[in-house]
Amino acid sequence: MGNKDFERVHRVAIPPPQPFVKSLKNNLKETFFPDDPLRQFKNQPPAKRFILGLQYVFPIIEWGRKYSLEFFKADLIAGITIASLAIPQGISYAKLANLPPILGLYSSFVPPLVYAVMGSSRDLAVGTVAVGSLLTASMLSDVVNINENPTLYLHLAFTATLFAGLLEAALGIFRLGFIVDFLSHATIVGFMGGAATVVSLQQLKGILGLSHFTHATDVISVMRSIFSQTHKWRWESAVLGCCFLFYLLLARYISKKRPNLFWISATAPLTSVILGTLLVYLTHAEKHGVQAIGYLKKGINPPSIMDLEFGSQYLPTVIKTGLVTGIISLAEGIAVGRSFAMFKNYHIDGNKEMIAFGMMNIVGSFTSSYLTTGPFSRSAVNFNAGCKTAVSNIVMALAVMITLLLLTPLFHHTPLVVLSSIIIAAMLGLIDYEAAIHLWQVDKFDFVVCMSAYLGVVFADIEIGLILAVGLSVLRVLLFVARPRTFVLGNIPETRIYRSVDQYPNASNVSGILILEINAPIYFANASYLRERILRWIDDEEDEIKSSGKSSLQYFILDMSAVGNIDTSGISMLEEVKKIMDRRGLKLALADPGGEVMKKLNKSKFIETIGHEWIFLTVGEAVGACNYMLHTCKPDLASPDELKKYSSNV
Repeated sequence: MGNKDFERVHRVAIPPPQPFVKSLKNNLKETFFPDDPLRQFKNQPPAKRFILGLQYVFPIIEWGRKYSLEFFKADLIAGITIASLAIPQGISYAKLANLPPILGLYSSFVPPLVYAVMGSSRDLAVGTVAVGSLLTASMLSDVVNINENPTLYLHLAFTATLFAGLLEAALGIFRLGFIVDFLSHATIVGFMGGAATVVSLQQLKGILGLSHFTHATDVISVMRSIFSQTHKWRWESAVLGCCFLFYLLLARYISKKRPNLFWISATAPLTSVILGTLLVYLTHAEKHGVQAIGYLKKGINPPSIMDLEFGSQYLPTVIKTGLVTGIISLAEGIAVGRSFAMFKNYHIDGNKEMIAFGMMNIVGSFTSSYLTTGPFSRSAVNFNAGCKTAVSNIVMALAVMITLLLLTPLFHHTPLVVLSSIIIAAMLGLIDYEAAIHLWQVDKFDFVVCMSAYLGVVFADIEIGLILAVGLSVLRVLLFVARPRTFVLGNIPETRIYRSVDQYPNASNVSGILILEINAPIYFANASYLRERILRWIDDEEDEIKSSGKSSLQYFILDMSAVGNIDTSGISMLEEVKKIMDRRGLKLALADPGGEVMKKLNKSKFIETIGHEWIFLTVGEAVGACNYMLHTCKPDLASPDELKKYSSNV
């Protein structure tokens, strides 16, 4: 091949040095402020910055100026619709949390008003959720007996709500929302499914008309409590519960098949409450074992700021309850908000949402409310009802306020069995078996994480299931870092492209050259593993060469295009590999190291050790240079001048 085909080697540039303070500032900005929230304040006068600051904290100021009568009509219909769902669900979930039923209505009044002012989602409908209620009951019941000391239990619930709100607001203010990302999709699917299973089984207490029931959440304790009281089962309550459950599931089925009939499923819980109340009132079913709610106090939320418990011996449990329930409700609320924002093609700020959730729970804890977030069922109804803005939450809150002021006596005869049916119907929708099947088909490890969360919640405890699932997810991340994948690369015929020989069977190895790709940053956690793995690849290649009679291995090219960063342990590993290569008579070449990697290799003097001429922009250039040296001179005599001329077409 003539000299006219030779080309100059392209050099990998080393990024210009930056002051430490500037580099640290850039790294912190990328970590905590990837969306650059302050960009809108740049080059703005002080008055404009003040207005933009208010809009950032209170989004209602921004979209409220564009609000129209058409929007209000849509929000009015949506608000009334979700109120018909919020009232029975609120009462039901409060009972699930072992709290007075009226707290479910309190929690559907003040928190939605706070979110409407501070939230950035147009579709999220705020209220209590079953999983949060179950967690509250499970964790607080371990230290306080609700029957012996209901007042203390109530105060601890308010205090736990305060700590949940403080955590959520702090995560948003300090831009620490990535902590929630440790709850992977597989974890949430398994955890929600397990919690839904346990909640549904616990509602058999109401369906069967039982007065005493276990506070444990595992399925064995629940089933033992049910079947140890067979002599106390009331067939009247069971028949009534099954009838209402069938009606609720039928309404959901109809709405699922005909989306334009969403209102049937949305109003079914309130319809069930009305019908059940009338039935009990007219037939005096309370005398035949059908338990009713009883008296509900009229009036809006009383203040509870003086009821918060900070000095009791139960404070550690309260803080733990607040942290766990806060993280779970935050993950659920943000996931729901982002899902519906995607449908309507707009963006919600995760950190602003955290602050909004935190503030509504902080204010809620001061106004006799317990944990709230954005439940999927209520938000789906809000979305399908055609809501335009967060005003639908305001309409819902006003409807709940009217209920609190005028209509609470009407719930006196509402049967508990109807509330149990409402909860079971809602929980069955959270058991997403289709998602679990999809996880099995796509990623077996994710399926294991999902089932670990599910089985842990169902057979052990909610906390154990959550810790187990999160632990497995973190373990997987650590395994990705500690045991990164390495691939042998081969040449795609008639191209200059090099890809994994496992993925592309037609890719062929280059004679006398081993090309290896590392598919992860090189850190202290994986440096030793990568050293051993590289040497094993070299040994395997040399054994194959000896058995096949091919030309001996002379060059080793390390593709570093996927190595985003490297630490001092990783650099030490490369230095050891270089020494081993020298002893074996092999030449080490690096292909496509990134800017951060080049900067550290330069500061550590490794580039001087290996020689800048042995660092290439692409694998193709590295192979071309090695082939040139194989055809023109001995590898150990390679010089920078010789490597400046090589054929990229070889």
